[in-house]
Amino acid sequence: MARKRKGDAVSGWVCLDKPYDLTSTHAVSRVRRAFNAQKAGHAGTLDPLATGILPIALGEATKTVPFLMDADKAYRFTLAWGVTTATYDREGETIAQSDVRPTVAEVEAALPAFVGEISQVPPAYSAIKVDGERAYDLARAGETVELAARIVTVHSARVAEVPDADHITLEIECGKGTYVRAIARDLAAMLGACGHVSALRRTRVGGFTEQSAVTLELLEDLGYEARQSEVLLPVETALDDIPELAVTTEDAFRLKQGRSIVLVPRQVESVRARLKPGSRTVSAMAGGVVVALCEMRAGRLEPSRVFHLDKSGD
Repeated sequence: MARKRKGDAVSGWVCLDKPYDLTSTHAVSRVRRAFNAQKAGHAGTLDPLATGILPIALGEATKTVPFLMDADKAYRFTLAWGVTTATYDREGETIAQSDVRPTVAEVEAALPAFVGEISQVPPAYSAIKVDGERAYDLARAGETVELAARIVTVHSARVAEVPDADHITLEIECGKGTYVRAIARDLAAMLGACGHVSALRRTRVGGFTEQSAVTLELLEDLGYEARQSEVLLPVETALDDIPELAVTTEDAFRLKQGRSIVLVPRQVESVRARLKPGSRTVSAMAGGVVVALCEMRAGRLEPSRVFHLDKSGD
């Protein structure tokens, strides 16, 4: 017999406002405990020194994590002039110093070079694996880490605030795989200055925004009153870019059994009009609840991920 999972069969998303100096893994553990959930995971690591949006999936929502990993993100970060560190943030040791303090006009003139599809070399202190080892582990061990450049997409970049001559705050919107610390490093180098990220906040991941975010303190307080479900978002929250298709109860039953269903021509045309270029993924819904993620092929929906939810999302 299969071993019964410990905890409750809770399913949904929590839009967590991660505090400073907490790892993403620790944040997931605390959210899981607050719900006494059987299963939990997160969509996109946020460094301990960063704050902001960390979407955490519980139960069946963990099946939608890959879709949110690919979502666009937004960041607000402060670049401190004068000192470059080994990690390009406030945690690393100083490796260079400079008296150069770029002006706002100089920064604004340089930012267009960081918008669009750009080539970016990830920082050596990153989670990228090199021969099976994390780059940051190799770097901390004193090894020279050389990472290959990769193409990332930055949708926008702007100056948000200038607290003083030693700091400038920027906001960017970007695609997956973009390193804010690399942007800070390259921007400072372009302007002939030294600099590092002194503060970093993620303000959006896909459809997860600061407006729907909750703190750990609030979540744990609600847990003491058994009210934590008030901040639980539906499983399909992570699927806002995927077209939905309502299916019958009979077809929902077939999909849950892993069998494909046939679409009528008008359904095919409706879905095709809403699919993103190169995508075949469709979210099958029944009674307002996601039943399965499917691939549309030759007028049929073939289930790739099946969900076991009731109308309450549990």
